[in-house]
Amino acid sequence: MGQQFKMLKQLQQMQAKMAKIQEDLGNKTVTGTAGGGMVEVIANGHQKVLSVTLKPEVVDPADLEMLQDLVLAAVNDAMDRARELASKEMGAVTAGIGLPPGLMG
Repeated sequence: MGQQFKMLKQLQQMQAKMAKIQEDLGNKTVTGTAGGGMVEVIANGHQKVLSVTLKPEVVDPADLEMLQDLVLAAVNDAMDRARELASKEMGAVTAGIGLPPGLMG
């Protein structure tokens, strides 16, 4: 019974750490770019886009499709980086304890 109580306590501590990390992710930012930095997207660790910056030379009214593609690529890059950040931060909490996949959400 003591071992089970110890494990439950460890799980509760881990959940508290994970909740804190999840909260902190909202304060961390990542940058996604496309077109050699011509389009830049900043997102937070909650995968919310905070800003989009376009270099003036990338704005060509005759080629809006290219601009749209660059913005889409930069947003996807930022979202990938935000997911990597969250995975890295959460993985640091669960590393080495041997929990079954999906146990903590």
